[in-house]
Amino acid sequence: MLDCGNIFSRIPLHVPDEVFDEVIAGQNLRVERIISKGHSTPRGTWLCQNKNEWVILLKGSAGLLFEDADELIVLKPGDYVSITVGTKHRVEWTDDTQETIWLAVHYD
Repeated sequence: MLDCGNIFSRIPLHVPDEVFDEVIAGQNLRVERIISKGHSTPRGTWLCQNKNEWVILLKGSAGLLFEDADELIVLKPGDYVSITVGTKHRVEWTDDTQETIWLAVHYD
């Protein structure tokens, strides 16, 4: 079976909430497209996932903060980061003038 498409298609005009679209999934792997526009992790909240995550920023910009780091990581198109299972992190900001499009790979 052939499955093809374009990661930049079906972008909503308004993004009041972050959009999470599953691209492909298997037993130990899930790939999702995330669309943000001015979104961030709520203050005082840390994300801590039960799978490893590799994320690449395709469009827009974003700032990531890790609990054990002093510096904010600023991502622009083409930048990626690997997040080991159990690592506390948060999205401090995403571009509010355009969509920020991420591709996230979750794996064991």
